[in-house]
Amino acid sequence: MIAMRAKTKFDKQKLLAKTKQANFKNLGHAGAALRLTARRSIRTRQKPSPPGAPPHTRRGQLRRAIAYSLDKQRQVVVIGPERDAVGTSGCAHEFGGSYRRERYPKRPYMGPALEKLQDRLPDFWASSVR
Repeated sequence: MIAMRAKTKFDKQKLLAKTKQANFKNLGHAGAALRLTARRSIRTRQKPSPPGAPPHTRRGQLRRAIAYSLDKQRQVVVIGPERDAVGTSGCAHEFGGSYRRERYPKRPYMGPALEKLQDRLPDFWASSVR
């Protein structure tokens, strides 16, 4: 028979720091993946897309305007079209509404991108704290 003793040391602050670090890293991966999925759903066409389908773009402006931003302090990621680049047209496409005196039907692209990616999101955080 072999006897053995072991001592463990639990450092709560180190664990919390590693968790925050891993969460920030994985939020970035999730934000980039969602941005890429949304960008790929927007096609370059001259005619508008049918209602309910992702919008078409003539020059690619809406596609290029989709970005993501991380807030390390609050541990959040924000993904969507930059207002400086396309104004409120991104919102008008996503939810339907008016933009520059024209009515836009609902042509969601961010919501379907999230639904498409939803099953893969937990995998970003799997085994991330070491």
